[in-house]
Order: sequence, then C-alpha cells, then structure tokens
Amino acid sequence: MPVGALGERMGMVVVACSAQRVVITMPVEGNTQPYGLLHGGASAALIETAGSLGATLHAGPDHPVVALDISCTHHRAARSGMVTAVAEPLSLGRTVTSYEVRVTDEDGRPVCTGRLTCLIRPVPTT
Repeated sequence: MPVGALGERMGMVVVACSAQRVVITMPVEGNTQPYGLLHGGASAALIETAGSLGATLHAGPDHPVVALDISCTHHRAARSGMVTAVAEPLSLGRTVTSYEVRVTDEDGRPVCTGRLTCLIRPVPTT
C-alpha cells in the first residue's frame, strides 16, 4: 500500500495493512527538529498516514477518504533508530471512521499517541 509522496520522503514503510490494523515504520534520522529529536509534525504525519490507510481500506476503492480531525499527544523524545505506528479502529462507520494510533520507539516505549477521524466521501456521480 503506498504511503504517498510525503511518506516516501520521510522513509515510511508499511509493515502490515488492513482496515483493522495498520503498522508503519519510520526512521527518526531525517525527521528531526533542530535539537535532534523526532519532530512532532513527523509523528503527526505518521499518525495521519497510518489512520488514513486503515480508513481507505475500510471504505473501499470507490470511496475517497479525507481527514477531518487529528490530535496528538507527545509522551517522550526519540533521538535515533526507528519508530513504529500501529493504527487500530475506534469506530468504522459508513461515513466516518476514527483510528487510535500508537507510535513507539524500538524499545516499545510510547513516543506519541494520536487519534484520526476521517470522512468517507460518497461515490462521485457523473
């Protein structure tokens, strides 16, 4: 499953992908802020990518999905290595989905937790 141009530039790799569970890894290196820590925006982009992939798989190929809301809580800094995002659904509706996404470091410690809500758009008619 593609992670999009931004995800590719950030080094995201999809490890597992279904509507019920999305796992994506991303290197800390190249995604840091000036102090050498994983950038909070990088964590948010990882969270949005993971949740959006799950929502897209739930919606199906004919239903475009767009993010409505994202919230992130940063728990600890990551300075090196890889982080892993695991997205699991909180709600899978016909028009709205919500995913909880947990980002952890290589030792399994929480780095960031987020929630993404997506709108499933209707099939376009011609």
